[in-house]
Amino acid sequence: MTTLIINIKELLQVRKTSIAKVSGAEMAILPTLKNAYLVIKDNLIADFGTMDNLPETDADKTIDATGKMVLPSWCDSHTHIVYAGNREQEFVDRINGMTYEEIANRGGGILNSAKKLNESSEEEIYNQSKARLEEVMRLGTGAVEIKSGYGLTVDGELKMLRVIQRLAQNYPITIKATFLGAHAFPLEFATNHKGYINLIINEMLPEIAKYKLANFIDAFCETGYFTVGETQQIMEAGIKFGLKPKIHVNQFNSIGGIQAGVKYNALSVDHLEVMTTEDIEALKNTETMPVALPSCSYFLSIPYTPAREMITAGLPLALATDYNPGSTPSGNMNFVVATACIKMKMTPEEAINAATINGAYAMGISETHGSITIGKKANLILTKPIPSYYQLPYAFGSNLIDTVLIEGEIFA
Repeated sequence: MTTLIINIKELLQVRKTSIAKVSGAEMAILPTLKNAYLVIKDNLIADFGTMDNLPETDADKTIDATGKMVLPSWCDSHTHIVYAGNREQEFVDRINGMTYEEIANRGGGILNSAKKLNESSEEEIYNQSKARLEEVMRLGTGAVEIKSGYGLTVDGELKMLRVIQRLAQNYPITIKATFLGAHAFPLEFATNHKGYINLIINEMLPEIAKYKLANFIDAFCETGYFTVGETQQIMEAGIKFGLKPKIHVNQFNSIGGIQAGVKYNALSVDHLEVMTTEDIEALKNTETMPVALPSCSYFLSIPYTPAREMITAGLPLALATDYNPGSTPSGNMNFVVATACIKMKMTPEEAINAATINGAYAMGISETHGSITIGKKANLILTKPIPSYYQLPYAFGSNLIDTVLIEGEIFA
């Protein structure tokens, strides 16, 4: 099956040779081609160039993209979209003055979601989650990481990971699974942290490894959740079972989580709403990708990741949604890109790089996703006719996507 896209107003994120990520000043450079074509063979990008060099192509399907932008689909490297029910009452509680921490301390937050998940059947969770997955695909996401972490029991965590595995088997989107048993301490282990960590290490991890249910391991390293020492213990155990760390750090406090992540060569450190000079220095010249979650800051009214300071310091930055029922009930990467520009003062070029090639890096898939490169997956966004790609973050409330292609096929 060969698909030819012609008359592309501007083809974004064109990389003739594959790169892993962009950092610092490079983030402001977004290579593009105007008046372009693109050839898809089966599910891969086979060729691209400008229309004046269009080769003869025996295409099975031709798409006329006159007036439209084409770019690689979004790579959302941090989500929790497998969950049961919702936490809309907590949304109202926060409007009425309660903090995220106060809600958690009364048994809300993550523990509320864990209760609902453990009371729901695997089939119910799958059906709720697939609707969310289909929605984000229609919004232009072509690769997504999904975490467990609302089970907090052996059965609950395995149930979540099986749902993630089933979604990956049933949908063309690339899905990476992260084991986040260390999301919070269940009530029965509130004063026995060692007991719950032993449950994670001795009972959950062997089963996850046996059935190959996860790619990564995560922990919520934060005051009131998992200490730096506990997080290190969990990372060490995960690594022994073949899981690379991706860690929640610096959402509310800077307690040394970034330094711990770097020490264990974490693929990414995520949230980063609170950053010190020492935290930024710790990330320099490392293989760890910083990931910002601006729609979480928007929803909780907490600080935004200091993107300008980090990019000026030469760091890379990825953007992701944090789609979850408590702090970000949205998987809209278009809104994330716009919010990064509006609230974090990232340029459109920086934000698109952060949501494509750097997002792919934060999932370990930059060899196959995140740019217009021959041999990469044909996961693409075709916009509606727009004056320039600046319109994407500028018109933040409009749906500017016309067509989404996943693995070379139009996703309806």
